[in-house]
Amino acid sequence: MNGTPGPAHLERTLQSDISFSGVGLHSGAMVQMRLVPAPAGSGIVFRRTDLDNFEIPATGRNVAKVSYATSLMRQSVLIQTTEHLLSALIGFGVDNVIVEVDNLEVPILDGSALPYVQAFESTGLRVQRRRREYLRILKEVEVRDGSKFIGVYPGAGYTIDYTIDFPHPIGSANFRGDLASGAYARLIAPARTFGFKEDEAMLRNMGLIRGASEACAIILSRHGIQNGPLRFDDEFVRHKVLDLIGDLALAGRRIQGRVVAERAGHAMHTALVQKLMRDRSAWEFAHGYDALPETSQTETQSASPALRLAPAHA
Repeated sequence: MNGTPGPAHLERTLQSDISFSGVGLHSGAMVQMRLVPAPAGSGIVFRRTDLDNFEIPATGRNVAKVSYATSLMRQSVLIQTTEHLLSALIGFGVDNVIVEVDNLEVPILDGSALPYVQAFESTGLRVQRRRREYLRILKEVEVRDGSKFIGVYPGAGYTIDYTIDFPHPIGSANFRGDLASGAYARLIAPARTFGFKEDEAMLRNMGLIRGASEACAIILSRHGIQNGPLRFDDEFVRHKVLDLIGDLALAGRRIQGRVVAERAGHAMHTALVQKLMRDRSAWEFAHGYDALPETSQTETQSASPALRLAPAHA
């Protein structure tokens, strides 16, 4: 792309620090977290303030546990349940930030990305003097596990096509959209995580969901939803899209291409990132979504690109 890049193709960071506090979903521990503006080109970096400010960059090479959440580890130092925050940062267009946490897990808050997005909207973003790099997909990369599947393919923009199939009362659903211009906050960020009441004892015996409650998750049983109403009729698949955006953030840059997922989850999302990173012939660096128009933005607007998403059945 020739000429001076427009604001939509420049990196961004936060205008000022933002603080959060809450409980970790799996650890049950109280956490204080602060998001700090970071220099251009630095990416998203977690900093354990309780461990001499040890830093863990949010990249695929640092992926650790991915069974019921996406966790990062570097030199045996862990940071758990990163996906909702990473999703909010990517969806809102924050390229560079330091995430300071004083415990081993990001707070779950209300189980969605909405509290983050609301804070970003209140604080605003600062445009930085560096062109934003994208990961342009050049050929298909796929991961399969029985009937579960995820793949990424060449394409304009950052399109997502996600299908889920869960037991009653969720059932099957599909969501399609393009990470292009501005609706992440409205259509994806509010979608909450969810779980089945029947699985609670098993998960707690595994040392998980110690911080779970009706305040931070949709709770389901064989008979229906225990703590409705839903924020969307298809909130479950929207939350899986939220998770996917956060997990694919570990590629280090926004993707230019098409992502298709069927009955996937954190393990498959991150396996795709790692497989993609190992195949250098599958992608190249690019400056902008070539087939999409630039959008003029002021320094404090919600950054671009964000989501233009609509339910497949609409």
